[in-house]
Amino acid sequence: MSKAAEQYLELAFRLGKHLDNLVDSYYGPPEISERVEAEEPRDPSSLAEDAARIRDRADNRWLEAQLTALETAARKLAGEDISYQDEIERYYGIPAEWIPEERFDEAHRKLDEALPGTGSLAERYQAWREGATLSGEPLTRVVESLAAEVRRRTDERFGLPDGESIAWQFVSDEPWAAYNHYLGDLRSRIEVNTDTPLNPTFLMHVVAHETYPGHHTEHAWKEQLLVREQGRIEETLALNGSPQSVVAEGIAELSVEMAFGDEEHDVTAEQVAGSGVAYDPEVSRAVKEATQDLHVAGNVAWMIHADGRSTDEARDYLMRWVLTSERRTDQALRFIADPMWRSYSITYIEGYRLCRDWVAGDPERFKRLLTEQLTTADLL
Repeated sequence: MSKAAEQYLELAFRLGKHLDNLVDSYYGPPEISERVEAEEPRDPSSLAEDAARIRDRADNRWLEAQLTALETAARKLAGEDISYQDEIERYYGIPAEWIPEERFDEAHRKLDEALPGTGSLAERYQAWREGATLSGEPLTRVVESLAAEVRRRTDERFGLPDGESIAWQFVSDEPWAAYNHYLGDLRSRIEVNTDTPLNPTFLMHVVAHETYPGHHTEHAWKEQLLVREQGRIEETLALNGSPQSVVAEGIAELSVEMAFGDEEHDVTAEQVAGSGVAYDPEVSRAVKEATQDLHVAGNVAWMIHADGRSTDEARDYLMRWVLTSERRTDQALRFIADPMWRSYSITYIEGYRLCRDWVAGDPERFKRLLTEQLTTADLL
């Protein structure tokens, strides 16, 4: 076990005493977390110094990048004034960018052509998103069926370590749509938030994102290859607000494309048949293509945290461009306004772009993302 890796884990747990949700999951040696749990909380300034010292002794660039993120979190806790833009660069190893509204205008134009019916664009989009949704027993059945199909395809295309497994749980009152809790021993528990209706297109994305070949697949392969076979214990901890987050979310956002390609919407139609929910694969395909550049959350976070704009202004901006209901808008704002998650939304946008461009449709390169210790600097 690398000394720098052990110190990295200790530092993450020490900072986690000050920051809820900094550590997303951990399945490494219990004595490390237990040792830190028994300590008194340490001053954030000293933790920032520890991060810089450990980074100087780190033996690989992945650890160096993760330690830069931890140092940034500690400096913020110590009261250092770090701009939103600098926070993103130091946390994630990528530049902060404002997305021009011209892209959103073009997305609206394509969406207007794709959606049937009459009324405003927002009314038609919400009708498509909210009108044919799954809940209750049909939701459970379709989720499990989709997961079985995407698992089969993932195993064929990228392989899966022996003994991996997932379990589903349906929850409410959370700021996210779904969440993967990786438990170690090649197992995940995936929670799905039922507060907002789930239409089949979004449900397909959620299932692949959280399971196969998304978060669960990445965690399981890295546990098998990097932790069990190579002893890289730093991989036993998932750290929010780090380059690791960008790569992980990029893999998950790209997962549907890598598993299904052009068949995504036809397979979704097959899976929801008999559920009582209407689903038009051609309209759904056109809507997804139209909204590929409708990534507004990063701009909203910039407005609130960099420009100091009010939540009401940010809410109006989000509703204008994303065309969602008030309920969905409020859920998104809850996530963006949270101090822990305020810059996290860019991990989906930039992670997808980085991984998509680096993979360039090659299954072997995607398999490398799932199995190797790559960071954002490797993908830029």
